[in-house]
Amino acid sequence: MKRIPKPIVEQQKLNSGEMRNRIEVQEFVETVNDNGYPVEDWQTKCKLWAKIKTVKGSEVIKAAAEVNTETYRFIVRYVDGLNAKQRILFKSRIYDIQAVLNDDEMQNTLTIIAVVRKP
Repeated sequence: MKRIPKPIVEQQKLNSGEMRNRIEVQEFVETVNDNGYPVEDWQTKCKLWAKIKTVKGSEVIKAAAEVNTETYRFIVRYVDGLNAKQRILFKSRIYDIQAVLNDDEMQNTLTIIAVVRKP
């Protein structure tokens, strides 16, 4: 008897139990303070539940010093308006967003590729 594969849509179901990390997506905005002067600062756009995976760790030699970069993949439910000009705040660490990918163009989930900002 020949085995029939499951439909592709069924294989891509999201296990919400894996999304157990709370992240904040922040964007750089300019506001006006009480004295009327413009103030630039990061503001939280939204808080999301995410599944976090380490993508790679790479070492690059720059100016005779070793630099370690940590790249992470955040998988979240689809939210309109996320882009690479924003950043992620998670456990008091800041991640610079490199790319926001709409998984399979189905508007179900987004994969956010981000790099840890060094202090």
